Amino acid sequence: QVQLVESGGGLVQAGGSLRLSCVASGRTFSSSAMGWFRQAPGKEREFVASIVWNGGHSYYTASVRGRFTISRDNAKNTLYLQMNSLKPEDTAVYYCAAGPMPVADAERYPNWGQGTQVTVSS
Repeated sequence: QVQLVESGGGLVQAGGSLRLSCVASGRTFSSSAMGWFRQAPGKEREFVASIVWNGGHSYYTASVRGRFTISRDNAKNTLYLQMNSLKPEDTAVYYCAAGPMPVADAERYPNWGQGTQVTVSS
């Protein structure tokens, strides 16, 4: 079991940047795949990015590829999401999740954080 706490959300103008962090407690972080998901008001939770246990491979949804970068520091038990060139449509609550595989299916991640709000103004 791993407990996850996100931070770094906030209000930013379109074109700006934010870096989200997700700190994990528990001994399984370094062996877990990690993912970032987001949920906008009135919409379903959607996959944003994921990364394998050692950071060797990462995956992105098409709408954020080239703008967002997922990374991890296993020595610090921390997952990151660097978000650049933000757009109003990126506004959502962002969640980090831990699971066995870096897949896009949210149901495959048994551990979730509480989320952090990102709001991008136009």
